[in-house]
Amino acid sequence: MNKIKIAVIITKLELGGAQKVAISICEKLDKNKFDPFLICGCGGILDKETKEKIRVIFVKNLVREINPIKDLKALFYIYKILKKEKPAIVHTHSSKAGILGRIAAKLCDIKNIIHTIHGFSFNDTQSFINKKIFIFLEKFCARLSSILIPVSTENITKGLKNNIGKKEQYHYIRLGVDINNFKNFSQVPSLKKELKLNKDDILITTIGPFKPQKNLPDFIRLANNLSKLDNRFKFVIVGDGALRKSFEQMIKYFDISNNIFLIGWRRDIPNILNSSDFFVMTSLWEGLPISTIEALCCGLVPIVNDVDGQREIIKNGINGFLISPYDIESIQEKILLLISDNELKQKMSKNAKNCIDKTFSIDYMIKQHESLYLASMNPFFNKKKYFKNYRG
Repeated sequence: MNKIKIAVIITKLELGGAQKVAISICEKLDKNKFDPFLICGCGGILDKETKEKIRVIFVKNLVREINPIKDLKALFYIYKILKKEKPAIVHTHSSKAGILGRIAAKLCDIKNIIHTIHGFSFNDTQSFINKKIFIFLEKFCARLSSILIPVSTENITKGLKNNIGKKEQYHYIRLGVDINNFKNFSQVPSLKKELKLNKDDILITTIGPFKPQKNLPDFIRLANNLSKLDNRFKFVIVGDGALRKSFEQMIKYFDISNNIFLIGWRRDIPNILNSSDFFVMTSLWEGLPISTIEALCCGLVPIVNDVDGQREIIKNGINGFLISPYDIESIQEKILLLISDNELKQKMSKNAKNCIDKTFSIDYMIKQHESLYLASMNPFFNKKKYFKNYRG
């Protein structure tokens, strides 16, 4: 049997869910059956270590920001790569790579074009015109796709509601994490010691890149409110990005520099989450947030905004809390509630840990991708029949 060559395309190698999926696919697919390689932009925190593990082709002009000149150059270069490599399958991730990668694959007359939806590029916070433009792009690129992989059922509902693709194109595969590494963390959590915090300090953590989607100013406002209420409250933001300077200015304005820490991108997320007392996420939209899954694995009770994929894994009042976007006061109330009611916190913590089963594991996710790739190579592949009967 000839190996199936797969080109996996993503915009940038950061520490996000989409990046973890793309890298895991290239790293963990059965190499007796598949020959995967990665195409991505330059300048990501994971560039160096990723190219040491898998074959990576970097595209200089593939950037997240909209830049017509760079976008055209990136499209042309991706087209050249695909023409040379001749992959049987092109699998794109993230919005920009999803657009350019699918167009390039279509120009190369590649039949199997798969796109994973890590949350759509449009949302209710955008202007009417911008939202319509992104919906149009999603609809156009869906027509170029043979298969769409949503990471949450919310993505299917949202996509079909906006006439993006057809029902038979959607095949749900949720993100996978290294469950054991989070659930059975064997080391002594050390973040509080690293930050020189007191043992009775209450550490509240969030994780994500510094971009508008994550709505981190609300997290900083929460830090201001709770720090003024009780100085034991300490806050950590794991991540980085172009908005860092504005966040630093905001922290300085509130005069809470001793209570909130911007610790950059980190690789010891199991240690950070197991060191934390609470996990909060103020995102305005999400696909399926991998950091929330990781927090659940650690027995933290996530307090997150009631958006998209969060609703799929958080059962309000059972294993976490769902809060309306921008409602900082309600986040604060839930934190204070759990502090005052330890029995409730322990019950919800147990529920959080127990709700993550093997179907959230990386290995399970990879097996689902392998089955889908193999089925899609069958010349008699029937998407309607396959998706109806597929059980993973």
